[in-house]
Amino acid sequence: MKIERRRVPDEIPTASMADIAFLLIVYFMVTSTFAATRGLDFAFPPEDDSKSDLIEPEDAVLIEIQSSGDLLVDQKPMKATEIVEYLRPKLVNNPKKPVIIKPDPASPYGYMLEVLDELRQGDEKLGLKINISLPTQREIELFWY
Repeated sequence: MKIERRRVPDEIPTASMADIAFLLIVYFMVTSTFAATRGLDFAFPPEDDSKSDLIEPEDAVLIEIQSSGDLLVDQKPMKATEIVEYLRPKLVNNPKKPVIIKPDPASPYGYMLEVLDELRQGDEKLGLKINISLPTQREIELFWY
């Protein structure tokens, strides 16, 4: 007696392969977590409830970044490389003097980073910790306008 062998087809059935791939994509999209982009890392000073007064303009150094990339430091035009030398006598007299960076909303982000880099390198040059402050848009609107 001869036993018939079933012939195995030479092809792989792929009719439902697209459905399975789509379900896997949906599954991984739903179950994965999206990485939140982080901005610049700043260390904010601790809250001090004893100070309820606002800082007077002459007690701080204001660096304004215009949309063209020009800098005004205390209303004087200046290059980014000159900021640390301008701050040296002010910070020697008062090391806690805040340095406020106020970028124009239309200015490119790179100009603010250039100023931040100069101030952070100034920490090493001066041997002091520069108290950098970046006000929010709401604080700028309340204080300056």
